[in-house]
Amino acid sequence: MGVLAGSQLSKKGCDLGNINKLLGKPIHDPPFKNEASVMAKFKLNVSNADTKKVTVHELDGPKAQPLVGREIGEIVDGSLIGMDKVKLQVTGGSDKDGIPMRSDVHGGAKKYALLSSGVGFNPTTQGERRRKLVRGRMITDQTYQINMRVIKEDQVKPAKKGGA
Repeated sequence: MGVLAGSQLSKKGCDLGNINKLLGKPIHDPPFKNEASVMAKFKLNVSNADTKKVTVHELDGPKAQPLVGREIGEIVDGSLIGMDKVKLQVTGGSDKDGIPMRSDVHGGAKKYALLSSGVGFNPTTQGERRRKLVRGRMITDQTYQINMRVIKEDQVKPAKKGGA
């Protein structure tokens, strides 16, 4: 349909029911046919320091959902990818365009950050700084590759309990 003119709104009234009738569909319809079908798909690179090998796993659909919202540095259970009795630490990742995740950028969106070194920038001269496009530290459904490392059970630090 087209854009509603002001006269159409004033003739019919401006309540939500009349707007829905004019548009022919409810306003709150999701942008996709089925929002639940828009699921994340991840390629996990899991490195093991003991064996000095990297294994690649792919997760998609409901199996990938527990990783969405996690951040770089968080520890997740290895049973997500079939590695029981193991904990995995998220160390980084990138999206489908190859834009890297940085642990010092909040959120999961793309942002231009002023970088002097580290992930996403290799300076050619000493003291060089440049504004580069990077992703935040949170895993979103736009993230494609996630890098993880296996940590031993005794390396997991227990969470501090509140108190004096």
